[in-house]
Amino acid sequence: MKLFKDTLAVLTFAALLVCVPNVRADEWNKKTIIKIDEAVQLPTIVLQPGTYVFKLVDSPSDRHIVQVFDEGEKRLFTTVLAIPNYRLEPKGKTVFTFWEVPAGEIPAVRAWFYPGDLFGQEFAYPKNRATQVAAYTKTSVATSNAQSMDEMKSMPITSTNENGQTSDLDSNTYVAKTSDPAPVPVFEPTPQAATPQVADPAPVAVPEPQRTPAPIPAKLPHTATQAPLLGLFGLLSLGAFFALRRFARVR
Repeated sequence: MKLFKDTLAVLTFAALLVCVPNVRADEWNKKTIIKIDEAVQLPTIVLQPGTYVFKLVDSPSDRHIVQVFDEGEKRLFTTVLAIPNYRLEPKGKTVFTFWEVPAGEIPAVRAWFYPGDLFGQEFAYPKNRATQVAAYTKTSVATSNAQSMDEMKSMPITSTNENGQTSDLDSNTYVAKTSDPAPVPVFEPTPQAATPQVADPAPVAVPEPQRTPAPIPAKLPHTATQAPLLGLFGLLSLGAFFALRRFARVR
């Protein structure tokens, strides 16, 4: 289709030249007042340049329903169904993101982020428009054909791919991506420096001490006494005494 043969245009809130000099927001229902300088496409209506009020409906069904009013909130322009859309880093101001569309087409709003929030409102488009956006962006688009408030509170939101096929909405597409788990560190033992092998010292020959011969004494020591000689001499003298005495008696 010629509609999708034009040059790709990546549009953001800033590139669209949406002027918000005095954006006002309320925390409770995310009420935000914006002023736009160019027409923008919402799921069911095209907003012309002007000032508008975006805010969430207080719904007990826990569905994300967004209403768009005029500046004085006296006229309701449209009510659209949305799903939570996660962003990695919150901003301190209102941010609108847009689908990529061919050059010359009215920019299609994709999501609205309230200041400081991580989760914004991803708008669900009717099946015919969702098919066109998906075919151009090669990305599945949240889809809902709900018309009334009651339908928005209960009708399921589906997903439309580039071939126009509808399937259940994969909510994981719009939540924080879980990073791959960090690899488990492998602790390897620190290689120990090889202890150098110290060779045994070569045996050292120790000379035997030289023995100095004892000096020969000039005079030999006395190894015997004269006591035995004196005793022998005494015995001989005693024997001679008795012999002489006996001899004297005989005479």
